[in-house]
Amino acid sequence: MSEVEALRERVSFLEDQLRAAHRGRGLFYAAMFEELARRFGEAEAEAIMKAAIRRRGAEVGRRFAVFAPDDLEGLCRAFLDFVPDRGRLFEPEVRRCDRDELVIHMHRCPLKEAWLEAGLPEERVATLCRIAGHVDDGTFEAAGFRFAGTTWRPGQEGCCTLVIRPGPPASAG
Repeated sequence: MSEVEALRERVSFLEDQLRAAHRGRGLFYAAMFEELARRFGEAEAEAIMKAAIRRRGAEVGRRFAVFAPDDLEGLCRAFLDFVPDRGRLFEPEVRRCDRDELVIHMHRCPLKEAWLEAGLPEERVATLCRIAGHVDDGTFEAAGFRFAGTTWRPGQEGCCTLVIRPGPPASAG
């Protein structure tokens, strides 16, 4: 086996491992939701998970704060560089990037794919997408931007759409 073939085999292995890790994360979210719902009801389970995931997003968002409140082009470049596997897992498409708005549509989502492959009903998948999407709320709001994304619903192409707008100006103080 040549060095190039060995390298390609290693890259393929790592890509498979990354997909498996995201699949596992998705299945963990589903199991956690089911257990919390069993104990506390679906509304409370959703609220708990959204809060935890949003908090994790806020931790991630700190890396993007250098672009706040209004460098959407810089944010776009940095965010796309941050998306795992150079975007292959999510297939992001920048639909708009100007001084007023950044819109990124994700054509795929390994979490959504894992839930559908596991046979979860589409309505449950939509709930889990809504929950998981709170990572983006936390990320972009903590970074200092306004965020108004949407998550997947049955019959919709792709997955979530991120809509980011300039944040409030930093207060003088």
